[in-house]
Amino acid sequence: MRKVSDILTRKGSNVISIDAQTSVLDALILMAGKNIGSVIVTEDGEYAGLLTERDYARKVVLEGRSSTGTTVREIMSTGLPRILPDSSIETCMHIMSESNIRYLPVFRLDKLCGIISITDVVTETISVHEDTIEQLKSYIQS
Repeated sequence: MRKVSDILTRKGSNVISIDAQTSVLDALILMAGKNIGSVIVTEDGEYAGLLTERDYARKVVLEGRSSTGTTVREIMSTGLPRILPDSSIETCMHIMSESNIRYLPVFRLDKLCGIISITDVVTETISVHEDTIEQLKSYIQS
């Protein structure tokens, strides 16, 4: 059974973060420049939440707020489920599906050590299935 640690090994645990007092526009510029759909939000160097494109669409665009006059702290997602590197991919799929979220922060000893997306989970699941298919092909051919 594959785990979150397998995803972090493959993609790395480098996390892009911004301070909670950053303007939403600056956060969007950072996200666009890095080609990412979410960014970790910190306060005093500690994890505070997550800003996603969905947060922007729902809490700035739909509410007619200003991207320059709104801080990340005002619209970030908080209280997201926390997962561990030992969490299974199946657990992550269940949490993401039940909570209708696309990103999960990963913690080791109460310290943020990575973030995974639904794309990471799907990619890992496909990889597992491809490995199984190859093993079955080898078994049949032997």
